[in-house]
Amino acid sequence: MWTDPLSSNSELRIQNSETTRIAAALAIAVIAALSTPAAQSHDVLALAAQVAPIEPGYVVPRTPWGDPDIEGKWPSIDMVRVPVQRQARYGTRLFLTPTEAAEREAGEKVQIERMAAEGAGGATGAPGHWVEWGLTQRQSSLLIDPPDGRMPALTEDGKARLSAAPTGTMGTKPLNGPRDFTMWERCLSRGALGSTLPVLYNSGIDITQGPGFVGIRYEMVHDQRMIPLDRRTPLAPALQFYVGDARGRWEGDTLVVESRNFTDNQVGLGLSGGGVPASGDLRLVERFTRVGPKTIRYVATVHDPRTYTREWTVAFPLTLQPGYGMHEYACHEGNYGLTNALSGSRAAEREGVR
Repeated sequence: MWTDPLSSNSELRIQNSETTRIAAALAIAVIAALSTPAAQSHDVLALAAQVAPIEPGYVVPRTPWGDPDIEGKWPSIDMVRVPVQRQARYGTRLFLTPTEAAEREAGEKVQIERMAAEGAGGATGAPGHWVEWGLTQRQSSLLIDPPDGRMPALTEDGKARLSAAPTGTMGTKPLNGPRDFTMWERCLSRGALGSTLPVLYNSGIDITQGPGFVGIRYEMVHDQRMIPLDRRTPLAPALQFYVGDARGRWEGDTLVVESRNFTDNQVGLGLSGGGVPASGDLRLVERFTRVGPKTIRYVATVHDPRTYTREWTVAFPLTLQPGYGMHEYACHEGNYGLTNALSGSRAAEREGVR
């Protein structure tokens, strides 16, 4: 039976009051949901889209079995001149102005000419003819979140691990054995993120696809990742890897790779696996989106609450280079650096020099 909505019936007023309470609660829940990390992550992805926007009218090609086609050689060398962290003078700006970009290019030209004349490739000590100089970019930093483009603060645990981390030949700590060298110098691994961040040489990234799998091969140290796409059960936590245990899935045209089970306190999350060693609680979420015939937008978010006080994200484009040569990286076979560094340290001790 129809009831007059203007009735003064007390039961109806109670129902209306309850409806109002529920509506208010739902409104509060929606507001809270918009403040969650998931919503904030969506904002970060929108920001990442500015780094490498989808080209107008571009349609992602498909593999014979229907997945988005991201196969090919995608070296990160074009971005090698962009620092991981942003200079303070750029504030929260992700891009330089045209004037600032011109100033950057002029400064980079002078630096490259000087380093080439000296026959060195920079901090790595690589010969100048090895170096992949990259291109001048307007992107102010690879880090896009936090908004200032700076690494978040370390936890106390993270500070302790950084203090105890080996610095190898790039540091001033004693070199008494192999464990005093970095994982990179020992030719063991640069980790998943450290292998993707652009460095001065051997930055090749080779992606191969097959039904149910994606393989990623890195030129330097030759780390290899086989990423299943069948949502199989994760491995037991006791099984840990330098590059983590990866699981992939397609979200539209984006390959999302979530990795866990990282080896605790071994590989860092900086260039070539340097910096503070990540904890075994690390969860790395990577996104590969083909946005044009020659461009993949790469976005990686680091979740490591034992190491950092908040999550952080890097984003940059990868450029397709079919003719790029994935050269042999005979690191272990020719790794006389450790022997020479250790013998040099013993000689310095004999001479009273440290």
